[in-house]
Amino acid sequence: MRRSLKVVLLIAAGVIAAVRGLLSHERSTAGASVAEERRGRSGQAGLKHQLWKTAKYFVVFLIVMAVGGFLVAASGVIPITASSGHWGITHWFMQFSKGRSVATHTLGGETPSLDEPRLVLKGAGAYETNCRACHGSPELHSPRVVREMTPRPPYLPQTIPKWENDELFYIVKHGIKFTGMPAWPAQQRDDEVWAMVAFLRRLPNLDAGEYRRLVSGEAHLSREVVPLEGLLGSADVPDTITTSCARCHGVDGLGRGVGAFPKLAGQSAEYLYRSLQAYARAERHSGVMEPNAVGLSDEEMRELAHYYASLSKPSPSSPSPETLPAIERGAAIAQQGIPTQRVPSCVACHGPGATPRNPVYPDLTGQYADYLVLHLELFKQKQRGGTAYAHLMHPVAAHLTPEQIRDVALYFESLTSARGN
Repeated sequence: MRRSLKVVLLIAAGVIAAVRGLLSHERSTAGASVAEERRGRSGQAGLKHQLWKTAKYFVVFLIVMAVGGFLVAASGVIPITASSGHWGITHWFMQFSKGRSVATHTLGGETPSLDEPRLVLKGAGAYETNCRACHGSPELHSPRVVREMTPRPPYLPQTIPKWENDELFYIVKHGIKFTGMPAWPAQQRDDEVWAMVAFLRRLPNLDAGEYRRLVSGEAHLSREVVPLEGLLGSADVPDTITTSCARCHGVDGLGRGVGAFPKLAGQSAEYLYRSLQAYARAERHSGVMEPNAVGLSDEEMRELAHYYASLSKPSPSSPSPETLPAIERGAAIAQQGIPTQRVPSCVACHGPGATPRNPVYPDLTGQYADYLVLHLELFKQKQRGGTAYAHLMHPVAAHLTPEQIRDVALYFESLTSARGN
């Protein structure tokens, strides 16, 4: 310690001597400048000289500050321990800088509607998996380990009201430097980030029971009740289902009934397995699924895939009369394609039908329309990723209009499983 301080003092003395030399030179230059002015230099030249002198003083000041900062860092006198906390001025400066940065980078941003129950439900599952450990929940305000972090992650139910929706989106998507707040794992998936924002808006008004029903069971959103049965599982359900999958997809594989999560029951086992591999390799983009899939072994992936593939799909509910014209239009597109728009038939790859198909292609019969619309839009934007065959969907989705995408999705949602389940 003494040796470090001695080195710092010697360097500081050298810097001070150098600065004195520069200042002495400036005084002699100033005297020469006065003499020149007396010999008839114009006032404009004197002004330029004064500006030049001020600029040099400023440069010297910056050099001194930079060297001084380096010397302080080199001395090691500033503690980096989390237990020491931040100085008050440091904490204020970081919070001030964060607020100004977020406000500046969200100017002119647009916020989509965040009132859909499926968005809130989707965000709830992601929060429980990825955020609760640091930011707490109505069940546990501040986990013990988190209280010893510097800076301490805020308890979000008390913090959320301070931010606008677009500001929350910016923070969740990009994270915050010099803290433990990471960026969203899949930067392509703005829809997932907005789902998180939709949930965060509800979070300050939830009690412990409401929070638990949202993330794990029945979800009461406004006046709607979203059922989720069978979460506790049974003896023949793999452990990986109850620990990793049931919260969102359910033990029954029906995705909680609102289109926030896809139905997995009766899906192709090969497709499910290949999709989990793609998530784990970050080839299929999802800030929710990537962290879960990367921790699974190959054996667990196959076990999950075969479990959900073995389940039966329920018969879809009768479509409402208002959707019948859209379903008819979607049926024509799915069965015949749209040659004038270079859109092929959908059923040739995704069923239903007796024609043998690549097992890596998903079965779309009975899938939620909202889920299909979202992923066709992601394909259209080339933001989804997937298995080795995902690129085949890019030109197909690109040639469909939003109305046609909705029609096709409603058609597939209305179908009964081709497997006869």
